[in-house]
Amino acid sequence: MMKDTRAMSARIGSKTMLAVAKLLSILIALTLAVRGIGAAPAQRPERTAHAPSAGDYPSIQAAIDANPGRMVYVPPGDYEIAEKIRLTRDRSGLCGPGWIIQTNPDAPIIEVVRAANVEIRGLTLTRPEGRRETRAEGVQAVGCREPVLENLRVLENHSSRSAIGLHGCDGAQVRNCLVRNYHRIDVDDRTKIPYYGYAFNCIAGFGIEAEHGSRVLIQGNRVIEERLRATRELKEKLRLGQFVKKNPIKGTLMNQKFWDGEYAQNWHQGSAILVDGPQDAEAIQILGNYVENAGQGVDIHADRVTIAENVVNNAHIGMKAMHGSRHVLILGNQFIKNDLWSIGLMPGTASHAARPARAGQPALADNGDGGSIIANNIISAFGYGDSHWVWGSDNAPIKFDRGPLPDTPPLGEVIVQGNVVYDTGRDQSIVDGKPKTEPPRYRYAVLVATGPGGPKGLHFSNNLLHPGTEGVSNVELKP
Repeated sequence: MMKDTRAMSARIGSKTMLAVAKLLSILIALTLAVRGIGAAPAQRPERTAHAPSAGDYPSIQAAIDANPGRMVYVPPGDYEIAEKIRLTRDRSGLCGPGWIIQTNPDAPIIEVVRAANVEIRGLTLTRPEGRRETRAEGVQAVGCREPVLENLRVLENHSSRSAIGLHGCDGAQVRNCLVRNYHRIDVDDRTKIPYYGYAFNCIAGFGIEAEHGSRVLIQGNRVIEERLRATRELKEKLRLGQFVKKNPIKGTLMNQKFWDGEYAQNWHQGSAILVDGPQDAEAIQILGNYVENAGQGVDIHADRVTIAENVVNNAHIGMKAMHGSRHVLILGNQFIKNDLWSIGLMPGTASHAARPARAGQPALADNGDGGSIIANNIISAFGYGDSHWVWGSDNAPIKFDRGPLPDTPPLGEVIVQGNVVYDTGRDQSIVDGKPKTEPPRYRYAVLVATGPGGPKGLHFSNNLLHPGTEGVSNVELKP
């Protein structure tokens, strides 16, 4: 009797697919378990049996000073301070559900200086109404080794600097923190930089900043700005972008149109997450963070950086890596409502080739850009953010640019695979009670600078790229 080989093949195929599905489910569950995703939310730290309590001392600082090298518990309640709290001893720290309220706008809330293994957990750090505008940071750590900041809430620290600032700290961890409302209105003064030569009104400030440090982990944080949004009304009210100072001679990189009009289009400055240190920051992990309403979501000037499973919602730039950023892995992120670009790789003014010693200057190692991977990211609702009215539709969700100077080495060797650029306008939205299809709000899905200094060695495969108003790309996307 002859067997029905088609039915047998279908059954075998079905069993194989089921087995693969089960295996994928197991792998996903294991991955989520390892990363703590789907687990119960982290609890605020309880007082350990022998931890000294700040409630037993005249002040939090007095409790720290009386217990060097120990964690101090801060009980529930409000603790007003007029000076910064300082941690300077190894293995010291603060934990607990207390609210620390800094009434002095000229001082950080907590400062950690040249100490190892300091931990700050569970606290809420804020400033009172009327004293929230500052040029100081919320948490400022300088020259520390392996500090841990976890489950903090840094609220209403309206600063031109950072809500959480790590400066020269190796092995730092910032985990599961909430930064809310960190921007302020300020003047970005570039008059001493020969490339520019002007100063202008802007939105400024950073959520989480790590500069000149390696082995840094920034994971599971939420960086949200609710006050200062890139609206026409705010721009007109505060004269954002208008020059307040101008050198007699135009900067060498300054656009003539904007120089003559005394206007800077990039007035929404600052970043939700900034990693800076083109030649001394590396081995950085930026994982599973949520960013909402930012100038730049993730800004990278460092090497060997992993940017994975983040959500950047409503930032005119989703992320960029430049100024000598090499071996950057951009994997599995969601970019939503970006307006200028979502993913951008490009050299900057700090990028340079290796140089021999000359004229009394030491030799310089190469600080180029490239050797990176962009994979499995989803870009959606591009051009539907707050700042679309600023930048228009002549942009691209994925951008590879040339350097700003003639001798800047080009971006090189980047793999781009498995990404989705989705034209949200094709999904009919309801306008005046009727479904309406909108044209793409971008020119190309991928824009590659051409000519001298343009990127080299870009490799594209298995991407789903909805075309813009002029196509998928301005160049052939070769594998």
